[in-house]
Parts: sequence; C-alpha cells; structure tokens
Amino acid sequence: MAKTIPARKDVPAKDKWNLSSIYKSDEQWEEELKKIPEFSKKVLQFKGKLAESSDSLLNALKALENEMLIIENVYHYAALQHDADQDDTAAADRYGRAMMAYTAASTEISFFEPEIQAIPEKDLLQWIEKPEFANYKIYIKKLLHFKKYILSEKEERLLSLQAETAQTADSAFNFLTNVDMNKSFGTVTVDGEEQQLTETTWSVFMHSQNRKVREEAYKKFYGKFEEHQTTIAALYAGSVNQDVFMARARGYDSCLHSALYGNKVPQSVYLNLIECIHKNLPALHEYYSLRKKALGLDELRHYDVYVPLVKSVETKTSYEESVEICRNALAPLGKEYTDRLCDGLLNDWADRYENTGKRSGAFSSGCYTGDPFILLNYNDSNIRDVFTMAHEGGHSMHSWYSVHNNPFMSYEYTIFEAEVASTFNEELVFDYLLENAKSDEMKKYLLAMRADDILATLYRQTMFAEFELKTHEFVENGTPLTAELLRKTYRELLELYFGPEMVFEDNSDMEGLRIPHFYSAFYVYKYATGISAALALAKRVKNGGEKERNDYFEFLKSGGSRYPIESLRVAGVDMESVEPVQAACDTFKEIVDKLKKLF
Repeated sequence: MAKTIPARKDVPAKDKWNLSSIYKSDEQWEEELKKIPEFSKKVLQFKGKLAESSDSLLNALKALENEMLIIENVYHYAALQHDADQDDTAAADRYGRAMMAYTAASTEISFFEPEIQAIPEKDLLQWIEKPEFANYKIYIKKLLHFKKYILSEKEERLLSLQAETAQTADSAFNFLTNVDMNKSFGTVTVDGEEQQLTETTWSVFMHSQNRKVREEAYKKFYGKFEEHQTTIAALYAGSVNQDVFMARARGYDSCLHSALYGNKVPQSVYLNLIECIHKNLPALHEYYSLRKKALGLDELRHYDVYVPLVKSVETKTSYEESVEICRNALAPLGKEYTDRLCDGLLNDWADRYENTGKRSGAFSSGCYTGDPFILLNYNDSNIRDVFTMAHEGGHSMHSWYSVHNNPFMSYEYTIFEAEVASTFNEELVFDYLLENAKSDEMKKYLLAMRADDILATLYRQTMFAEFELKTHEFVENGTPLTAELLRKTYRELLELYFGPEMVFEDNSDMEGLRIPHFYSAFYVYKYATGISAALALAKRVKNGGEKERNDYFEFLKSGGSRYPIESLRVAGVDMESVEPVQAACDTFKEIVDKLKKLF
C-alpha cells in the first residue's frame, strides 16, 4: 500500500524540530515583530553622529546589533515554520510580514555603513583598538575593505530601494518554470500508466531504469523550455544586465571582480579552477565511456547520464541507525563533536520526515540565539539519505562552532566555506560505509554514487561557472544576450565537458536556460572549490593526528573572523593553489579506476 503522508499537525513532536530556542510561542514572535520599528528608531537617532566620538559610534553599533539580532530571530522563526508547512496560511502570513519588516528596516538604516566609512580612517582604526570595540572590530575592518566601493548615503538609499525590483527576473523565472510551465509539461508513460511530468518528477524520470521513460521525459521537458526560450533568455539577460549595472554603479572592474571582492577571493582562484578542470576532462570522458558500457548502450545520450550506474542495493536504515552511522563515521572528529551532533539530530534540531506542505529536499539553518536547525525528508530505504543527514549535520556543526566562538557581528561564515564542512562529513561517511560494505555489489553501488556526486559538484558546477563567466563577459563587452547566443555558448560547453561519447539532442542546450542558480551570479563555483577543500581536509584529518584535527576545528570556529581563503589555510588547505582541485580530480579518477575493475 502507498505510504500516507501525514499532515503537519499529525507529526509526533519527537520528529519535529523544537523552535523554542528562538521563541517560545507565536505570541512571543508577534511581540518581537512589533518591536522592530522601535529598534530602527534607536539606530536612526545616531544618524549624522557616528563620527562625533568613539562613544557615539560604540552606542550606535550596540543599537544596530540589537536590531539585527531581533530581525534575524523574527525572520528565522517565521521562515522555518513556513518551510515546515507551506500550506499553513498563518505561517505564510508570518513569513510575509517578517520579510516586509526586514525590507523596511534595511531601508531605514541604509545610512549606517556609508556613514561609518566616511569617518576618517585614522580615527576609526584608533577607536576599534579600544577593548570596548572587541565585538565590532572585525565588522568594521570588513566595512573598510568595501570602502572604495560604497557610494554616498543618497545613492546607497536608492540602491536599497531597488533591491526588491532587482529580483524581478529571478522571481519571474521561478513563477514561469515552477508554476505556469509546470502545469503544461504533459505526462510520461510508465508501465502503461500516464504520470505527470513536473519540475519535481523530472529528476525521478531521469533516474528511471527504463530508457524510453527517460527519453520521453527529456524531450517533452526541454521541448517545453524551447517553446519559451525567448522569454527565458530575456529574463536571464535581465539578471545579467542587473549584475553589470550593480558592478558598474559601484565601480568594480567586472561582475566577477564584484562577486569575489567581498570575500577577498582572488580572481585567479576562479580562473584556475576552470583551467584545472579542462586539463582533467579526459578522466570525465573516461567515466562516460564506462557509463556507456555499463549500461549496455550503443550510444550514450544526454538523458542517460543521471540513471544510477548500479541499481539501488536494497537497504533499510532507520533514522536512529543513520544517526549511529554518522556517529561512527565521524569519529575522527572526536567524541565532543559526534555527541553534540547526534544529540541534536535525535532531539531538538531536526525535522525528520515528510509531511504535507513541507518543503522538499534538506537544509541547515540557524541563527545566533537559536539551535542550528536541520530540515530533512528522511527515507529509510534510501542510503543516500544517510549522506544527506551527515551533510546537513556538517553545516549545523559549523554554525554551532561559529556561534560559540564569535560575537554576533562577525559570526557568519561565507558560502565559500559553507560547503566544506558538509562535504567533509559526506566523505567520512563514504569511507566508513565502503570499509564496512558486506558485498561487492554494495561497494560498486557506493563507488558509483560517489563518482556521480563528485562529478556533479566538481565538474558540473565548474561548467556552470564557465558559462556564467562567458555570459557576463558578453554583456560587459557590449554583446547583447539572445536565446541563440546563449544556446550556442552552452552547447559548446556541453560538447567540451561531456566529450566524444555523448550524443546530444537538438534542444539539449536548453539546459542552460533552466538552471535557477544562474540568477545568483558567480555562486556555483563555490561548490567546486568547496568539495576540493573538503576532500583534501577529510584525508588530512583521517590520516593525521591531534594537530590536523585541531587545525580543522580552528576552521570551524573561525565563523566570519577571517576571510575564507585564510580560514581554509588555517585548516590546512591552500585554495589559492591549484593543488586541492587537482587532488579532487585525482580522487575522481581513482574511483573511476576502481569501478572499471569492479565492472
């Protein structure tokens, strides 16, 4: 019988996260929401006075900190409730009001950072050396890093007011693809039965062992995107044009410069990543050749790249057993780490299973005064969900150490660092499961799954990153983006990365117009650098001793106190060097070689 998905109200409390570490009740949340305008007024009292004295600046910073703390709490509580049940109209209303309060407050206090940066730098640097500025020193130093790209108060206010408008292309793309188009992809015939094709079921069909199912889903899916190619291309062009506008308005050399400058990531890191992956494409092409043979195909088509190389090995791993796997696999990190994580997973941190209206997938999300919560949709028959638990647990433990070792104004780590702690945990779980695999079939399954994961994170995200770089350079050099140019550019990358074994459809290049991440420019490369750093550090900690483990914990504790390249260097990996990326490519090749022997 089909499993019945429960309503949110019917989910046992032990299977849900406990948000009381943020607010005890919705009523308390309402009271806090009402206070935000008052906190804004307290900050506004210091407008024009920040430069008067160190005391004036210090009091203003305390007022700002109090406002940002309450906004963070109000937003997270509402967002987590909304994600747990998107059918809950009351939760949706709270989320909407939290967003409005955040936008209004951001506009009100938009004067703050430009005014700090207008303070004579000599005075500012003297003031922040005083002991009472300890909690704000890093925040101000990072503001000074941006100083030459911060505009006047009036100009900053204008940019703040257009922040919502700037999201139009992204919002329109999401509504078009997830709502309007989602109703018209049609159906796919599975075992003589018509099943709805949607953005969600697309991935299910791509994993089907039935090649005719994959082919039908693929052609119908991209056929629908092709029907809307002119509109989607215009939306993406609008997003790129917005990026170019913002970079030029602030005076950056390019969009890439703008995207990387804030984290002090040299542009060479981005360019070296692409160059290194190009050099290692033969290993990827070898994998696709293996895939073609393993699947018994005369020709490999683009709809054949997602189906598992090895059919799923039947397993049954309860949620509690999965937690114990994480405990054992992550043992190289020590008992304090594993006890804290596993206690959180078993008690207040995790929202375990699917319920109606719950957001799909998984994530970790926390705030300074609350627990680092984890949303899961755990399935005990899918071994991949063990990896998901470890992955999100890595994020949460990174957040836990960041919160407990940094002041509020500098506790948040960057996205560049975020994927390291999560993928690090995945690698240790993979090693543990492979070492304890009871059959060659399980070993083959785990190796194939890991190969696909590294491929998707390292090679695939680099291909996306290269596409983003090319599209932004087109506009920066005066070439408008059209559907024809976008498709031609993306097809060239498809042919380069997938190699000679791949046979593409006429509309395979429509994939380049359906990636939501492209609306957050120069984001995806961080997945590739993240997995490179994670693989290197996992090997270093597992094969090392106390020093290597302590170095890694120093990284977890860094929060926002260091720039990402520096914090990873403390952990024991230099991302300005190409070595970690090359080592990750070598790891992928080793897995492919093992798979060739097993097959």
